[in-house]
Amino acid sequence: MQALDLLRRAQRATCRSAGVFVRDVGHGLLEVSHNTLALVGLVAVAAALFGFSRPELRQQAEFVALEWLQTRHEQRELAAGNVLAGLGEPEAVARATATDPGSLSKEQAAVAQWLARRYRVATEPVAALVQEAWAVGQRAGLDPTLILAVIAIESSFNPFAQSPVGAQGLMQVMTRVHDEKYGPFGGTHAAFDPITNLRVGVQVLRECIARTGSVTEGLRHYVGAAVLESDGGYAARVLVEQGHLRAVAEGKRVPTTAPNVPAGSQAEKVATLYLGEAPATR
Repeated sequence: MQALDLLRRAQRATCRSAGVFVRDVGHGLLEVSHNTLALVGLVAVAAALFGFSRPELRQQAEFVALEWLQTRHEQRELAAGNVLAGLGEPEAVARATATDPGSLSKEQAAVAQWLARRYRVATEPVAALVQEAWAVGQRAGLDPTLILAVIAIESSFNPFAQSPVGAQGLMQVMTRVHDEKYGPFGGTHAAFDPITNLRVGVQVLRECIARTGSVTEGLRHYVGAAVLESDGGYAARVLVEQGHLRAVAEGKRVPTTAPNVPAGSQAEKVATLYLGEAPATR
């Protein structure tokens, strides 16, 4: 009888000790975790590490726990006013059309900076376009300043420009007419990618110049005035703008407010003064 009583008292003492232990451990976990989110995270991790013996189940549990924690974190950040929580894309910078002007040649950098000031756009994206114009111009046999002059007159360096008749992007290419040229770039939506639009525009411009045999007539075809009596001064404006760009590339000082629309009959005179009859190739 005495032994049974001792056993009961030992059991009660053990239960009390266990209760104290559980309370202490629970209190310690709460102190360490500080909040319910961390506590649940600890439980999830513990379950993933020790509750599953099969690797695939453990991996699945870890994934679910991590996703849940990330979602809770994003909800807390959003509630705190951070609308970018969960929207970050570290690879987004790779999609940006931008180049460090310091990586350009002296003449390219001068042209990029002048265009940025003249058209009130950032230097980095213009630097990327200038660099591309030099590269594609060499490939196509066209003066890069002609390419950039077309961009300036057509869209003022707005890559999302669209005309009433459907010409789109930097070089205002008629997308529905030249849709096959966008095939290698994934489709016609690439018309609004600045680099793609420049490349396709250069191809169209080159074809126009090759068909007519001169830059002036090629520009008339490019703007869609081939069968019209006048191109509205388009070719002259492009050539004058190209003259400005050539002068800038040569290190000359050209005001960013310099006109590219000479008055009346002076248009051809100014274009000739800068370029003469500009050759089709460099």
